[in-house]
Amino acid sequence: MRMQLLRTACKLALALPALVLAQTAQADVLVDNIQGLTIDEDGEVDRFEAMWIDDEGRVKQVFDSRDRRPVRTDYRVDGQGRVVVPGMIDAHLHVMGLGFGALTLDLSQTRSLAEAQEAIRAFAAENPERPWIIGRGWNQELWGLGRFPTAAELDAAVSDRPVYLERVDGHAGWANTRAIAAAGISADTKDPAGGRIERIAGSQTPAGVFVDAAGELVQKAVPPPRPDDRDVALLAAQRRLLSSGVTAAADMGTTIEDWQTYRRAGDIGTLKMRIMAYAHGVDAMELIGGPAPTPWLYDDRLRLNGVKLYLDGALGSRGAWLLEPYADDPGNTGLPLMTQAQLRNLMSRAAMEDFQLAIHAIGDSANREVLEAIEELSSSYPGDRRWRIEHAQIVDPADIPLFGRNGIIASMQPVHQTSDRTMVEARLDPPRLAGAYAWASLDEAGSRLAFGSDAPVESPDPFAGLAAAISRTDAEGMPPGGWMPEQAVSREMALAGFTSNAAYAGFAEGRFGRLVPGERADFLFIDRDPMIASPAELRATRVLETWIGGERVWRRGD
Repeated sequence: MRMQLLRTACKLALALPALVLAQTAQADVLVDNIQGLTIDEDGEVDRFEAMWIDDEGRVKQVFDSRDRRPVRTDYRVDGQGRVVVPGMIDAHLHVMGLGFGALTLDLSQTRSLAEAQEAIRAFAAENPERPWIIGRGWNQELWGLGRFPTAAELDAAVSDRPVYLERVDGHAGWANTRAIAAAGISADTKDPAGGRIERIAGSQTPAGVFVDAAGELVQKAVPPPRPDDRDVALLAAQRRLLSSGVTAAADMGTTIEDWQTYRRAGDIGTLKMRIMAYAHGVDAMELIGGPAPTPWLYDDRLRLNGVKLYLDGALGSRGAWLLEPYADDPGNTGLPLMTQAQLRNLMSRAAMEDFQLAIHAIGDSANREVLEAIEELSSSYPGDRRWRIEHAQIVDPADIPLFGRNGIIASMQPVHQTSDRTMVEARLDPPRLAGAYAWASLDEAGSRLAFGSDAPVESPDPFAGLAAAISRTDAEGMPPGGWMPEQAVSREMALAGFTSNAAYAGFAEGRFGRLVPGERADFLFIDRDPMIASPAELRATRVLETWIGGERVWRRGD
């Protein structure tokens, strides 16, 4: 994928900030006159008025109104009474996906098929040198289409070159006729294991959409990004995350190419955010980490923690694996992406080398399968494993207590609930909704909640996530009173989910996630107190400055 047009523009836009970010200040700093807050060891909010940062970028001491400030420091920052919170940690996103999303076609804001076709047509006209048009973000549910789009409808927008566009959740792809031909796919092509080729009714001819593993049939024909494309994408992702207040993230599905991109940035000093990486499958895990997880690199900015495995697809493409058929698609229970034996074998390969397991499970059948596998393997691999279940969106209510066993972490994305609400009500019957996005129930069962965004599937804005977590309402305040409001969590728990719990989920506690002595001074200046702001006000939160390791790495207006 050659990004000749955008690459030049982005390099010009990003080169100066990258040089600025590469500068490291080695001095102690007193940040004074602030309204500081952090999560304490008991999950409660601790407030303070000043913070002393040592010359290694760690919190040396925090002060309240009664404490004497240090007499001599290298620098003093007057916080002007502004609110300071820990840097937000996104427990589940896709760093390079977010970066490439900023450089390719984005359909996430389109509200109809016709609007999407016009956006595709315009993007192709603006980028005549690109041999393929690629992008993501389409959502047939948001369009009110009631079905998947077709290759013919994509041909109507662009027919002179291949087009391949991933669905918003990344679990389906939409290809035009040229892309299908370039991939060598025909009516004779069989559905791969864990995937489904949508067919034209009454025939075996591919209709244009490829679900889950079937998407790989087309993706293998797409020209891969070059290393310099990846470098630009990482800078774009960092700019988006730092401006949103995200100082650290769990990168779910890191490839060897992604890892080398992070290493290049770390080597030259432009990797400012912290990345807890989870390899894209066991092969990538072994290629990156070798015999064990890597050490922390670049002053706690990069580590390979473990491996990401996929057990099912997504609800939007009806690939999530359910115990009973979809209410709006009788006979379809979704797509398990591996067998019971395959799941346990891969989990064992990772666990025996102390890699952390992070397993994607959305449907209730997938969640049950992962829970049972963890139960079986825990006796063989004892100790602090911190088994992670990613998404845990639909859980059979009878299985919720199992999340409290074996130290399981429920890695969930609050904004998914608000985005998916009407779709979930169509996909599932009422009894199954009792286990949908059940944050409070999972917490009560003893599971630790780690919150994220799944960007670029959703916006990486953590304050939208905080608002959804405490209210179960969307940006328009719907539904009034919240959807299944008994599953909302407290403000303290929501903040912990995006800070201390997210750090714990990535074996980073004690390094960053809280503003306490000994941890990295990663913090934000924001324009309101999240402990008293309404959900609407939380969503409108403005990040004023972002600091990582005692350095200011982003400031509004710069």
